[in-house]
Amino acid sequence: MSGESGFARPTTVPDMVARFDHLISARGARVARDYHPSPSEVFIATPPKCGTTWMQQIVHGLRTGGSMDFDNINDVIPWLEMAYDVGQDLPADQGARPRAFKSHWTVDELPAGAKYIVVVRDPRDALLSTYAFFDGAFFESGAIDLAAFAREFYIPAAEVPRHVLALWRRRRDPRILALTYESMKADPGTTVRRVARFIGVHADDELCDLIVQQSSLDFMKQHPDKFDDRVFFDSFRHAMRLPPTATLSKVRHGRAGAPPTAFPAGIIGELDAMWTSLVTPITGWNNYHDLERELANPQD
Repeated sequence: MSGESGFARPTTVPDMVARFDHLISARGARVARDYHPSPSEVFIATPPKCGTTWMQQIVHGLRTGGSMDFDNINDVIPWLEMAYDVGQDLPADQGARPRAFKSHWTVDELPAGAKYIVVVRDPRDALLSTYAFFDGAFFESGAIDLAAFAREFYIPAAEVPRHVLALWRRRRDPRILALTYESMKADPGTTVRRVARFIGVHADDELCDLIVQQSSLDFMKQHPDKFDDRVFFDSFRHAMRLPPTATLSKVRHGRAGAPPTAFPAGIIGELDAMWTSLVTPITGWNNYHDLERELANPQD
């Protein structure tokens, strides 16, 4: 394509990291931070690859009675920090209530005054999912191995710990609904009902059953174009000097509990050390499963 002769995917982690400086424009970040939500609006706040698109589908289904009349889920539930860069007006009518946005910012970083659904996931599984999503899109396929990706990018970024610590600081806030990816997978019906109550939508059994079905892995895999990130990739890939990619599907296998054999030698220990150095001293949770147990008996 004209003007893209020098475009190529990174083959090293430092090059990949440097290009992420161009992911969101300074103006786009400023517009997002200056947004003033109403108390009824909902932010879906997750680390990357921790159920963001899944929760978007649940929220939109609940607020519309199960409508699938959208080209892409990000058209009807915008990505807050990317909205300006793709030409979306944050205050624009979304065609449904409550208005909702997704974000990878923590609850401490998001505009105040709304409701917040926070979803976190075992860092081990999130690592594998992030690596698979980046491979062939944000770096040349196979050029960066999982160990380098983990040690030079994923572990230093500490996205799951950052979200967990922000959640800990707001743990008594009634305007936050905290969920784990694992609990969503184990009991999607209870998840849908909890979300409905939290966002203020009356959902009878028939609607809840429909939303469980429409947010299932099988259903979403049958409609991949509705749940990919192509609109965003096409907006920032020029600034990041990336060529087009064949697929940006967000829906894969929904794994929970990857076996140790899925990881290179030493990586599990380094992931555990990330948790114990960042999260344990503040929360007392020795590992991710301590957090799961804490959230297993909701009081809402």
